[in-house]
This record gives sequence, C-alpha cells and structure tokens, in this order.
Amino acid sequence: MSSVQPLPVGVGYGVVVGIGFFFAAVMCAISYIQNRYTRFSTKTSEEFNTASRSVKPGLIASGIVSAWTWAATLLQSSTVAYDYGVAGPFWYAAGATVQILMFSILACKVKQNAPRCHTYLEIIYTRYGALTHWVFIFFALLTNVLVSSQLLLGGSAVVTSLTGMNVYAAIFLIPLGVCVYVVLGGLRATFLCDYSHTLILMVIILYFMFSAYATNSQIGSPSAMYQLLKEAAIKRPVSGNQDGSYVTMKSNFALVFGVIQLCSGSGTVFLDQAYWQRAIASRPTTAVRAYILGGLAWYAIPFGFATTLGLAAVALTDSPTFPTFPNGMTQAQVSAGLSAPFAATALLGTGGAVALLIVLFMAVTSCASAELIAVSSILTFDVFKTYIKPAATPEQLITIAHIMIGVWGLVMAIFACIWNVIGIDLGWLFLVMGLLIGGAVFPAAFAITWKGQTKAGALSGAVTGLSAGLIAWLVTAYQYYGSLSVSTTGMEYPTLAGNLAAIMTGLIVTVAVSLAKPEPFDWDTTRLINAPSSLITTPSSGSIDKEANEKDNRNKNSNLPTIRDEEEEMREDELAVEEPKKLRRAFKIACIASFLLTFSMDFLIPIPMFLSHYVYSQGFFIAWVVITFCWVFCSTAISVILPIWETAGFFRDLYREIVKGERVVG
Repeated sequence: MSSVQPLPVGVGYGVVVGIGFFFAAVMCAISYIQNRYTRFSTKTSEEFNTASRSVKPGLIASGIVSAWTWAATLLQSSTVAYDYGVAGPFWYAAGATVQILMFSILACKVKQNAPRCHTYLEIIYTRYGALTHWVFIFFALLTNVLVSSQLLLGGSAVVTSLTGMNVYAAIFLIPLGVCVYVVLGGLRATFLCDYSHTLILMVIILYFMFSAYATNSQIGSPSAMYQLLKEAAIKRPVSGNQDGSYVTMKSNFALVFGVIQLCSGSGTVFLDQAYWQRAIASRPTTAVRAYILGGLAWYAIPFGFATTLGLAAVALTDSPTFPTFPNGMTQAQVSAGLSAPFAATALLGTGGAVALLIVLFMAVTSCASAELIAVSSILTFDVFKTYIKPAATPEQLITIAHIMIGVWGLVMAIFACIWNVIGIDLGWLFLVMGLLIGGAVFPAAFAITWKGQTKAGALSGAVTGLSAGLIAWLVTAYQYYGSLSVSTTGMEYPTLAGNLAAIMTGLIVTVAVSLAKPEPFDWDTTRLINAPSSLITTPSSGSIDKEANEKDNRNKNSNLPTIRDEEEEMREDELAVEEPKKLRRAFKIACIASFLLTFSMDFLIPIPMFLSHYVYSQGFFIAWVVITFCWVFCSTAISVILPIWETAGFFRDLYREIVKGERVVG
C-alpha cells in the first residue's frame, strides 16, 4: 500500500490556518458594512443569535445546504458509493433530505406558536418545566457533541491523509479560525460566509463531475465509467447487490443504510439547534419556502459528489494512479472516509487533492460555525439566562455568547481527540449517532406541533427511547457476532436495530403516555415567550424586554435606503407574527410538499427499482448521470444564484450609499 501523501505538510497548515483567518478578515469587513449601512448591529444579542429574524429564503436555503454539508456528507456518501454502488449515494441523499423537508413544518409552527423564541429548548421549558428542560438540554448538547466531533474527526483524517499534517494539530486548528469569525460576525454574517462556502462547494463538485464524466483520460464519459464498474463487479462483487453489480438499486445493505440514515438524520436535524436557528432567523412569510428549497438543493450534494468520486474510487482502484495501487483500500481506510480523497488524487493528481482539501475544509468550517453559534445560544439563553441570571442585560448576553463559542470550540476538539485515541472513526460515529439521540426526536417535534403532548409524555418518550436504542443495539451486536467491540457494534444490523428501537419507542411512548392522561394546553403561552412587555402582565424568566432590545438595536443611520427597505420588511413580518392565522396557508404547503417529496424520494422511485432487481443498462446509467448533473445545476441556481437575485435591490442601494453618498430625505 502506498503511503505517499500527494501534498506537502505545509499545504495542510496553510489551508487549515490560512483559510480560517481569511474568512475571519472577510467577517470583519462584512460586520463593518452591516453595522454602518444597515439597521442590524452585530453588537446586539438579538442580531448576533437570531439575525433579527429577517433573513430571506435564498440565503436560508444556502445556509441549510452549507450547515447540512458535513465532512460526513462528502466522505460517508462516497464511502457508501464505494461499498454499495449507485444505491449508496441515492439512499444517503434521500434518507437525509426528508428531515429538512419535514422541518419546513416545524419552521412554520415555530413562526405560528413561538415567534420570538431563541431556541427550541425555550419552548420545552415553557411547556414542561425545568426537569424536562434539562433532559432535552442533554439531548441537544449530545447531538452537538456528536455532530461537532464528527466534523473534526472526518476533516482531520482527510487533511492528514492528503498532507501528512499531524492529526491532533488539525483537530485543534480547524475550529480556531471558525471561532474567530463567528465571534466577529454572529448569525447573519455566518450566513454570508456559508454562502461563499456553498459557492466554492458547487464549483468544485462540478469540477470533479466534468472531469470524471467528460474530460479525464482515465474515465472521461458515463459509458466508460459504466464499463469500468462492470469490470469491478467481476473482480470485487458487492455482497447483497443483484449479481454483485455496482449499478443497481437492488442493494440489501444500501437499503439498511437508508433506514439508518432516516433515523439518525432525524435526530441530527430535529434536535440540533442549528436547524431551529435557521427557522428562527428566517422571515415568517418565507420560512417554509426556504426549507423546501434548501432540502431540494442539498440533495444534489451527496448525490452528485458521491456518484462521481465514490464510483470513481471503484473504477480506478486498479489504476496505477490510485494511491493504494497495487492493493485495494483497507477496511480501516474505507471506514475513515478516504475513498473520496483517493479518487480525487487518482483522477486529477495534485490538483484533485487540493480541490478536495479545500471543499472539505469549506464543509467542516461552515457546519462548525453553525454548531458553534447553536450551542452558544443554548448555553446563553437556556442555561445562563434561565437559571443563572434571569435579568441579564443584552450586553451581558452577547458577552456570554462570545465566551461560549470559544468554550465549545475547545470541547469539540477534545471529543474528536478522544474518539481518535480510542479507535472510533467517522463511519462508526455516523451509524451509532441515531440510536443515542433518536428517542427524543418525536417528543421535541411534538413540543411545537401537538398541543396534546404532556410533560410526562415528552419526558418518558425521550428517556425510554434512549434506553430501548441502547439495549437493542448491544443485544443485537452480541447475538449476531458473539462479542461486543468497536467493530461489532459498528456493523449494519446492530446499528439498524438500535436506531429503529430508539426512534419508534420514543414515538410510541410519548403518544401513549400523553393520550393516557391528557392535559389541556394553549399555544398562547408559547407565543408569549420573549414577548414585549406590553403583551404580558408578568414577565417570565425566559422573556427579554423588547424595549431594551429596540434601544440596543437603534441605528443612527436610519435615513439610508437600505435601512428604509429593511424597516418596511420588518413591519410586514411583525404583522404576520401578530396574526398566526396568516401562516396557515404556508403550513398546508409545507405538509403537502414535504409528504409528497418524501414519498417520491423514499418509496415511489427506489422501492420498485429494488423489488424489480433491475441492473442498469448502459443507456439507463447514462440517463442517471445526466439527471445527477441536472440536479446539481438546479441546486446551484437555488443556493448560489437565488440569494443574489433576492438581494439585488440591497446591493444597488448599498452602491448608491457608499459610492454616491445618497440618503433618503424625510
């Protein structure tokens, strides 16, 4: 096996440190422009943590694509393509897009039933009290630990593989630059950096796709890829696939992986404050549109990336350009997610390695920034403000938020080091994650969507779901493999059993307990979370005085054209918040769209192809690749072009203000 890194170690340090601080400098410039020419100041806690709830759908969609594109999205999707063929990327994408589409329902309900909350845990506290609140804080932070450490574990493994950089140096240096730029800019500026990350991501994905399927001398066309995959199936047939083929949806283990992805993805979306934060930051009238567009756009990332690099790794394993030639990849390398870096190097040499290193770093830093500000919000509002200092001023809240970002950057690095030392890799964490957090998925979702859920139902569902998941996981591993180890507990069937047991037990128990002893609940209670003092007679410990915030948000440049337009939008949003009935149409659209798209992606398309045992012909595979290209182009339009289109008026006004010095009279 070759151990030669395609890039020098200095490139690793240059990318990890240099790009991180480059974005910190960009964030400084963005924050200055924002504070100078808009009504939103990064020095206020509301703007820092919620972007003043005014972000447009295109930028939200771009932020969703960026935040949901983990290191695992690029690495694990390519791994399942390498292991299972075309079925792997399909099930990875379909299994994880569903949660974003379904979250559009929660986004609408947040705007209807708790329009002024900062975190979903504030809703838990208001409905169910302190004990349940602490239980869900545990699940929320556990989710953030697993996601954050996965990012660093996968990112550091690839940086080390490509450059030889010390893995622990990579783990600690990757979050450093991210912490700096998140502290400088807050949520809105993080969205803007997310946009730049998504732009770079799309460009590089298209670079790999055109290289593999159009220009590269080793493959160069879909028909050549098809022939190479047929040869690979003869030499290395896929267990559980029809005829051992890489070009069939009849893949037993890919289907198992799809179910695991559905369960674990539900936990990492519904319990991760980063996704709720985007719902909270969005404009009330466009939150649903943002999540549906974001889900459709994100689908193209693992589908396009892995259909290219994952299959290229299979096709080029016997090529002299493949890093492990003349041997194949070891199971440890596959599980660490190295099929994509090896394929990029085999396809494009040093250029491919650099491109993959950059795109992976973009994925890690953008998702890490979302996790940092999400955890900062939880620790600031649900711990510090709720239990330590209920009367905290906005200045104190912003200070705590900044401190917590630094603390969490250190925590995520420590956990990544722990996993690395004890031999737990990206693949193991990815499969096991859902069974640890799945029990709390439905109780958390019902907290904002079902007024019939009771405190006992929410608490018992989450705790029994966790217990059932752990028991099913360990018992199945022991029964199938005769021992409990990192290897046996990371296999498909034990993790499938644990994931299903956790999420289904949580659902059944929370519904049964809530229906057994119903308790009436009025959504007016959650609508008063953080409401202005004029709407409530007695401020709760979770409320923030809006008058103080308005004073804190005051902008002396209120006669600028950009600020005039922003204030008009804010008035429209306030009207929508005060009249929840206006959002019912959006709720119906969310339900119809999410259920139809979910049914199509997870049943209508894949199941007939699975049951028919169909092995793709060359023509069908070419059509499959063409569809992949089309989807990536549509994703680029949504996540790259749409945000520019939506903000064209703002940039026009900004140009007039900066270059021509124009002001609005009166």
